[in-house]
Amino acid sequence: MIQPDPSTVRFGGPWIHRDVHANGIRFHVVETADAPSDAPLVVLLHGFADFWWSWRHQLTALSSAGFRAVAVDLRGYGDTDKPPRGYDGWTLAGDVVGLIRALGYTNATLVGHADGGLVCWATAALHPRMTRAIGLVGSPHPNALRHGVLRDKGQRRALLPFFLRYQVPIAPERALTKDDGAAVERILRARTSPSWQNSDEFDDVATQMRSAIRIAGAAHCALEYQRWAFRSQFRSDGRRFMQAMDTTLDIPVLQIHGEHDPYVLRKTVAADAKWAPQRRLHTVVGAGHYTHQEAPDEVTAELLALCRDQP
Repeated sequence: MIQPDPSTVRFGGPWIHRDVHANGIRFHVVETADAPSDAPLVVLLHGFADFWWSWRHQLTALSSAGFRAVAVDLRGYGDTDKPPRGYDGWTLAGDVVGLIRALGYTNATLVGHADGGLVCWATAALHPRMTRAIGLVGSPHPNALRHGVLRDKGQRRALLPFFLRYQVPIAPERALTKDDGAAVERILRARTSPSWQNSDEFDDVATQMRSAIRIAGAAHCALEYQRWAFRSQFRSDGRRFMQAMDTTLDIPVLQIHGEHDPYVLRKTVAADAKWAPQRRLHTVVGAGHYTHQEAPDEVTAELLALCRDQP
């Protein structure tokens, strides 16, 4: 099987592709050609088995509205370096802080989907001075997610089978990349609305994600996020991390949740308020887990409100 070159995620169009060195590795970051270089910074972080292109709609809209929006290939994904270690919450938060500084800023608004949202939560808790606000798409607070898996049968059925399946070596990597990444498209179909699945955009998104997961090392690194999140629960570093997350955030927090998200349930995201008293929950009617792509205009409007509602 021929593996796509990492450079294949450097799409042409209104994009500027940059290499930014931070926290000991090289990150591939993308912004629009007309992004204002001195405007407030918004960092966009994708989710599992995805890459920067997930935020294409928000990148252009946020930049047009006067913000410097930057989408990142997270550690191990796309055209970012793929080191063997560093997929723990501490290091991932350090990645974001390093990126903010490398881009010439002292703080930023962070926006994340799924795993990228968990990185937002971690950065806000561990580095509060670097975080102006956070916007989450289908990404509950780590403690809320843990509580949901342990106490709620519906949330446990939705999430735990995947976590357990990903813990064994080698086989999950092969499953993700088999048949040109068909498993990634199955995940996408299982967690999105039928109306979006019937669109031309869905076919394009599925094709691009299937290609990106087959870049050498990407599937393994993607799974390392899941493996650390699960296995650390039984180790001292995981307990220390969850204790560090058990803090109240004194910043604006926006939680965007798809009405029909089958992977992260409403009851789970509703529990966020315990750690984020200023949290605002917005439900996207008819959408699933990938609301920023299923309903881009609505999600972008909510993110713009979050970015503008800051001093």
